[in-house]
Amino acid sequence: QVQLVESGGGLVQAGGSLRLSCAASGRTFSTYDIRWFRQAPGKERVFVAGISFSGGSTYYAGSVKGRFTISRDNAKNTVYLQMNSLKPEDTSVYYCAAGRRDIYNYWGQGTQVTVSS
Repeated sequence: QVQLVESGGGLVQAGGSLRLSCAASGRTFSTYDIRWFRQAPGKERVFVAGISFSGGSTYYAGSVKGRFTISRDNAKNTVYLQMNSLKPEDTSVYYCAAGRRDIYNYWGQGTQVTVSS
C-alpha cells in the first residue's frame, strides 16, 4: 500500500518555474515506478513524465521534454518534478501515481498549477 501527497503547485507567470513534490508513505516506495500526469479543465488526464523505481530511467511527454525534469530521492520517499519555462498551456492539476508493470493504481489528490500569460 502506498499513499501519495503532491505539493508545490501555485500561480506563476509564463517563463517561470515551479518544483512539484510527490511524497509517499510506505516502506516499498523504492519498488514503484512513478509517473506524473496532468488534467486541464474539461480535458482528459494525460501523461507528463515518468521515472523508474531506481531512478535510472526517465521519460517525458513531447510537450514538456527539455523543460521539465523528473527525479526521485528514495531515501526521502519523494519524487520531484522540476518545471521550467512554464507556459499558460501547462495550467492543470498535476497528479503523481505509483505503479508496477504499467499498472498505476496509487494516486495522489493532485496539486493545482496555474501559469499566467
